[in-house]
Amino acid sequence: MATDPALFGRALSLHESGSIDEAEAVYSAILRDEPAHSDALHYLGVIAYQRFRFDAAYNLISKALALNPTNVVALNNRGNVLLGQRQLKAALRDYDAALAADPNYADALSNRGNVLIELGRPEEAMVAFDRALALRPDYVVAMVNRGNALLKLQRREEAIAAYDDALGLNDQTVDAHYNRANALQELNRIDEALKGYDRALALAPDYASAHWNQALCRLLTGDFQRGWEQYEWRWRTKPQKVTKREFSEPLWLGKEDVSGKTVLLHAEQGFGDTLQFCRYAPLLAKRGARVVLEVQPPLKALLSTLDGAAQVIARGEELPAFDFHCPLLSLPLAFGTTVKTIPAQVPYLKAQPDKVKNWRVALSGKPGPRVGLIWSGRAQHGNNRHRSIAPHHLTPLLDCGVTFVSLQKDCADRDREWLAAHPDILDYSIQLQNFADTAALASALDLVISVDTSVAHLAGALALPLWVMLPFIGVDWRWFLARTDSPWYPTARLFRQPAMDTWDDVIAGVAAALKQFAATRSS
Repeated sequence: MATDPALFGRALSLHESGSIDEAEAVYSAILRDEPAHSDALHYLGVIAYQRFRFDAAYNLISKALALNPTNVVALNNRGNVLLGQRQLKAALRDYDAALAADPNYADALSNRGNVLIELGRPEEAMVAFDRALALRPDYVVAMVNRGNALLKLQRREEAIAAYDDALGLNDQTVDAHYNRANALQELNRIDEALKGYDRALALAPDYASAHWNQALCRLLTGDFQRGWEQYEWRWRTKPQKVTKREFSEPLWLGKEDVSGKTVLLHAEQGFGDTLQFCRYAPLLAKRGARVVLEVQPPLKALLSTLDGAAQVIARGEELPAFDFHCPLLSLPLAFGTTVKTIPAQVPYLKAQPDKVKNWRVALSGKPGPRVGLIWSGRAQHGNNRHRSIAPHHLTPLLDCGVTFVSLQKDCADRDREWLAAHPDILDYSIQLQNFADTAALASALDLVISVDTSVAHLAGALALPLWVMLPFIGVDWRWFLARTDSPWYPTARLFRQPAMDTWDDVIAGVAAALKQFAATRSS
């Protein structure tokens, strides 16, 4: 039996007004009488998408499209579902199909641009956004998305201008305030960024990513009290939500007495984070807890040397019984850490003495001070394009009177080509199977020079002489702003870019200091 069009119109009106439960009931009633009503199937799928039930949304919209394959709105909405499922290429196909049917469909153009950003193709995304805005000059969402593409292209001032254009049309646009603050943070305009996050949060108090990024700004400025509290919002952001560990045992954030209790501390982010925050295990043990530390497998052997950890296990191994648990990066909150109370007693990790001795023997005939060198971090890291250095920038360091030892474990093709062109740089990467091996080699050296990566944290935790080369961009809070020292690692010296993307200035400063270091060691 055909459905009265007025009934579907009522459902659509309820849906558009935000009365989702009522709209769902009417769509469902329509489908009971007319199971092949493609529009009711489509918009039930939209409701499922709005409730983050992506599988159900995909199935419902796909049924609608089987009945009406040229429905460009349904194609666009299924693309949105696929984007939510991170099926980026499939989402792009749906947006392209919608645009093949209607080249002037601005929503599909804007959404296509979003997928292209996620696929690492921001230049193409800009074309899509510009086309959408040519069709709809007041399209605020596309303006914000265009700003996001500019931000990916590191055209930050232009991105801010795009967000300003969007806010000029609608100053209640939460994402414009949020992403504008992100751009300001990257420019180290931290006070302005904090105010931007405040504006976003005034409009959307539960905006998890705004809370989290504001926490990073606060930590960057040393505002640990508010920063660590707000940092807990990370678990509500999309990237962290999927990695959150769910245990029946309660979360410990410092309130409960743990004397005589077993507390599981578990790694949650990268290797460097684990190396930095495992330092809290001895503090917890001093409160009478039996500490079980779960870490990434390549760290297990090294972290077994950590005082205060009664048991160290690799992620994936069976967990023992425990009474409380705490993610490693929640420990500063649990202990009420301020900049002045950072537990900075180093070394808190130790290399294996026999392995260190063997490396010292192997290096004993090499001229000048022996210096470990790391110029690139893990490619998957979100900030890697800023923190890593193209190896050709390092060439001025090679004439400073030292013997370089590459501590670079994973090398891109360009890095291997550069190493092959400079055979004086010793490369033992094939012998470094885990962090315990790297710790032993680093401990046999006179100095470690590193970009912001896990080996910098390793050297700091071992209390080795450490120089860290840092980008200008203010996204890694642990190194603070403008400091040349680190409260986390007393043996560290920091060399910072004076402006965006000025690695040659950093290298020049390191080269001058390295020549002085070599002269001091040889005198």
